[in-house]
Amino acid sequence: MPTKKEKLSILSEMIAFAKVNNEIKESEYDFLFSVAKQLEVSKKTFHSLFTANVEHVIPKSQPERLLQFHRLVLLMNVDDKQDIIEVKRIYDIGLKMGLPPGAIQQVLSVMHKYPNKVVPPEVLISIFKSHYN
Repeated sequence: MPTKKEKLSILSEMIAFAKVNNEIKESEYDFLFSVAKQLEVSKKTFHSLFTANVEHVIPKSQPERLLQFHRLVLLMNVDDKQDIIEVKRIYDIGLKMGLPPGAIQQVLSVMHKYPNKVVPPEVLISIFKSHYN
């Protein structure tokens, strides 16, 4: 389980990602709040993250990085549309987490094959495994 600092960083990164196109849609907010509840972050703390500066912490383990990347892919697609800015941003975030560029690109390509562009976790894991071998 991530530390409080890591939880706030996860949410802060996701909120910043959602703000990339200068607005947070209701569906994005709902998704973000559901992640906050999963992480056991209070509503008050969650709301403070929209204006607070939080230290960014890259998840330590590979599974935590893949989970965060998957959350971001889900967030990008929750409103059923992506723009070039979001795709570029998610790619850059993946690189900063140390994920293989080819795997990131493959996930961003295959997501279009799934309903609502929701890449199943086992597919995402399989893609990244193949790039580490």
